[in-house]
Amino acid sequence: MTVAVVGAGAVGCYYGFLLARAGHAVTLIGRPALVEAVEKDGLVLESAAGTASVPVRATDTGAGVSGADLVLVCVKSGDTEAAGAMIAPHLDPAATILSLQNGVDNAERLAALLGRPVVPVAVYVATAMAGPGHVRHNGRGDLILGASETSGRVAAAFAAAGIPTTVSAKAVDALWAKLIINCAYNALSALTQLPYGRLVEGEGVAAVIADVVQECARVAEAEGVSVSPGILDDVMALSTAMAGQRSSTAQDLARGRPSEIDHLNGTIVRRGAARGIPTPANRLLHALVKLAERRD
Repeated sequence: MTVAVVGAGAVGCYYGFLLARAGHAVTLIGRPALVEAVEKDGLVLESAAGTASVPVRATDTGAGVSGADLVLVCVKSGDTEAAGAMIAPHLDPAATILSLQNGVDNAERLAALLGRPVVPVAVYVATAMAGPGHVRHNGRGDLILGASETSGRVAAAFAAAGIPTTVSAKAVDALWAKLIINCAYNALSALTQLPYGRLVEGEGVAAVIADVVQECARVAEAEGVSVSPGILDDVMALSTAMAGQRSSTAQDLARGRPSEIDHLNGTIVRRGAARGIPTPANRLLHALVKLAERRD
């Protein structure tokens, strides 16, 4: 396949690397610093297996999606509309578009802007950028891909590239489950700059996480989403499975960049208010991260 990655941050670079290593023609669309680094040294992946690089194309313009069979949209949730507008004039009519983003409504928002289907994807991977064009993999990497006419073929190509992929008509439910996990960990990790394993050892943290999860589950169920009765156990298990991972929100705050908190805990606050469901724990975490973003 010819693949374009829109928003080549940690997630986009990780999957872009695996697809390029498998022989697909990959173009990364990102910041100028990324383009310069990739043109010089290729795309670098650091993992438990060692460090390697692959040659890929890179650009900072939307024209990078021209001719792509597959487009992976990996931008922050707040940049969804801007990214859609940037790539819209250059998309091939037959291209499959995947939203590999946090939050529960990005595929829907992107589809409305582009006037064509966008497949939602739930992403389960722990990654971080070690520098421009240099991604560090800390764990997992599996995907749940929404059902579409091309999802089976895409999933097969991903699996062949070493990306465990499941196709499910309930991908949006999976995105909600991931949202609940993100609401539980992202803000707390950001405010403390602690990885998940150390975070849950803090006094009272497990109780706070339980409050957050309970609020999220109530909102999700009111939205018609099926939430696993064991969701809290799933959330707590992440502190062991990804003990060394700091959240993407923590990485954003550390770099002085805007976070996705409006599309994480902020989503629960807004949707809870619309349905008359109190969400005080999520409201507090959302407010604290917003204040932290304003620090000099």
